[in-house]
Amino acid sequence: MKKIIFLALGLCNVFFIAAQYDMNCQLGFSYEISKNNQWGKDRPVIMKVYQNSPADKAGIRQYDIIEEIDGKKVSEMTVDDVDSLLTDMMSSETTLGIRNFTDRLKSIPIKKECRSIYSFSENQLATAFSMYSVENTHDRLFVCPFTTSATQDEVDFSKFSSFDFAPVEDTSIVKIETTLNEILKTELVKKGLTYNTLNPDFIIYTYYKFDKNANFKRKSRETENQAPTIRYDITRDRLVNLPFYNMSTPESESEYILQLGVRFVDNQNVRGRVLWESEANELMSAPYAIEEYATIHLPLMCMQFPYIKYNRNAQFILAKKGFNYTGINYSINQINQVIGVDADSPAAEAGILPGDVIEKIENRRMDYSVEEFTAAYRTFISNTMKYRDFNTRFTDANGFPNCMFWDTFKYTQISKALNQTKYKSAFAYLYGFASYVNPERNSVCTFNIRRADEKLEIIVRPVFYSETTIEIN
Repeated sequence: MKKIIFLALGLCNVFFIAAQYDMNCQLGFSYEISKNNQWGKDRPVIMKVYQNSPADKAGIRQYDIIEEIDGKKVSEMTVDDVDSLLTDMMSSETTLGIRNFTDRLKSIPIKKECRSIYSFSENQLATAFSMYSVENTHDRLFVCPFTTSATQDEVDFSKFSSFDFAPVEDTSIVKIETTLNEILKTELVKKGLTYNTLNPDFIIYTYYKFDKNANFKRKSRETENQAPTIRYDITRDRLVNLPFYNMSTPESESEYILQLGVRFVDNQNVRGRVLWESEANELMSAPYAIEEYATIHLPLMCMQFPYIKYNRNAQFILAKKGFNYTGINYSINQINQVIGVDADSPAAEAGILPGDVIEKIENRRMDYSVEEFTAAYRTFISNTMKYRDFNTRFTDANGFPNCMFWDTFKYTQISKALNQTKYKSAFAYLYGFASYVNPERNSVCTFNIRRADEKLEIIVRPVFYSETTIEIN
């Protein structure tokens, strides 16, 4: 399986370099050549669409199958041909022919978004300086004990367009079944499928159980001292602690067992054939309601339909980012120089121009090199660990083990530290909405600018940019 992800400045995105203009031109998705018999085999399949990117704005969605590029059929191309067309530096627009559950073939034009290859965007800088506010910007990896499979037959799932649920014969479980079915309906409709009770293409069955573990003996000290299991609740947009043991725990040390499964059964071609199935099995220290478990985990299970990446133990990344956006793009070579300003952005409206030199942001100096900013930031991280809440400690998706939120009782000390000259913390303005950065919680940001021989003080009103995504790793 060949996966294509273009990288620039350490950030994962689809970037196309137009060298003659020294520009990165972005479509905003990653893809891989599918080896999946059920979905887009030998075609490029969209794996991720970046929020607010040209592809996102054009309507490209995860798992879309690319059948044509600029009117040329992918079936008649080599992998190198696909790469070449998608990285065409001479065109400002690419048109993709897309197939999915909704459309047999839909042409979608995407206008590329270009920036200087010598610039840092605030989005990139928010990631680079995320330890100023881990609460708002971080990536977490977590694993769910799902077993997921699809039929071995060569069945094109894109030819299935509708679904229904198996009838409930036991009236005592109608409430649970209704809850599970509503969650599944929501997730499948998002994918472009239609709920059809008359003649559906496939039928959905769910099964579940929760009980005390008949094989429970006793817990070891290691099991007793396990850290809480943390997963992301998509429906409530929050991380939650759950009474689950990790996957290496022996079953004999678990007091309770929970199982939840969902099965899609063919009603179109070979009736009764299982098309796709996913099952979760959890070892638990305390009771947990099936409905509550389903609310959090059924959407995660559905992320592997129609395209399975993990047959066992699915890995997910929660990416959270929130920062003050002004629209300034900074020069890589001279970090305090404005190399570009996004159109219609707060900085553009305030009057900041390309070529301006920023002397201070919120009275914090900017006349340092990238290396000096980086070294001072690392020192800041080390020296302020004592102000963090060790109860919130986690390892981020990049393997850094000491990610922690700030201690809510030490916000004053954090703010004072950020104002110390030695930490060179001008880019803390990206998190100026937080009280540990800006105790006054001002809604404006002051930039001291040098423009030729003129010195200006420009007030910018940043816009809070926020996104939370969860995806298969």
